[in-house]
Amino acid sequence: MIFRQLFDAASSTYTYLLADEKTHEGVLVDPVFEQHARDTALVRELGVKLVMTIDTHCHADHVTGAWLMKHDLGSRIALSPAYGASNIDIGMQHGDELRFGDHVIDVRATPGHTSGCTSLVVRDHEMVFTGDALLVRGAGRTDFQSGDPEVLYYSITEQLFSLGDETIVYPAHDYEGRTSTTIGEERRFNPRIGGKARVEDFVGYMQNLGLPHPKQLAIALPANMRAGEPEGALPKPPDWGPVVTTYAGISEIAPEWVARHRDKVTLLDVRSAPEWSGELGHIDGSILVPLDELRARAAEVAKDKPVVVTCQTGKRSAMATVILRKAGFDRVANLAGGMVRWRELGLP
Repeated sequence: MIFRQLFDAASSTYTYLLADEKTHEGVLVDPVFEQHARDTALVRELGVKLVMTIDTHCHADHVTGAWLMKHDLGSRIALSPAYGASNIDIGMQHGDELRFGDHVIDVRATPGHTSGCTSLVVRDHEMVFTGDALLVRGAGRTDFQSGDPEVLYYSITEQLFSLGDETIVYPAHDYEGRTSTTIGEERRFNPRIGGKARVEDFVGYMQNLGLPHPKQLAIALPANMRAGEPEGALPKPPDWGPVVTTYAGISEIAPEWVARHRDKVTLLDVRSAPEWSGELGHIDGSILVPLDELRARAAEVAKDKPVVVTCQTGKRSAMATVILRKAGFDRVANLAGGMVRWRELGLP
């Protein structure tokens, strides 16, 4: 199985991509609205056909990216029906099975943090995605959104601690940089519910956390009741060409498009002078500013047209796009694959 753990630093949220290696059907668990470009780039680069986004609960600390994924990739949206949210395609209930390729996700209701919290058990109990129910050495707060510490106690002890000690726990959040834990570790060492903690112990602990409300609460909850659908217009993609953002965060454009629109862009080559006139040659009409000199000579590059940057394989030119953006160039993209790819395609 293809598996990736992604992180949003602003909300300390983990997003998980799971995909079948044979069919490349995949699901995205707990996507974040602001990370949509990153996540779609990864899906595209890995060749994943995203069939579903799954929110483990209605989040209070970030806006879900589920609606954006459906809008751009056609994936269905799964969430517990307990919230009554709109735009939901799959109302997950306890005992349901969600499928992608040859893999099955077993749905377990684990309310308590909120009324509709759900945990996802994968690969014969090898992995469990616990949302905010069970965290690494912690548990989700229970002081708003119909939270109930007693309900959460039984969700964890009956639904999650019934899994084997070796089951790897992947939470929706961690604020200390911890990426995972195991059921066995939490059963023994969790300071809130581990050891032989009884319900009174857990409830007393949770009722005295004294935490401030999440910073994005007023924004996140209404938006997540729409599965993240924006109320206003969507951000517009670049209007000058089919620019895509890679998982590394680099704006790229296909050489085939550039070949057909050379008169509409400024072509900037950032190789050395010997490379410019060497084996690969250069694209007619391009200008040469070696990468080592670009910061000092950026003013020589005209801004009246979008700038497409190239080098030998697209690595140095990727760095050049970063330099140009910092210098105030809004319309700039890397030539995907550089001159090597240009020549492989037989472009002029």
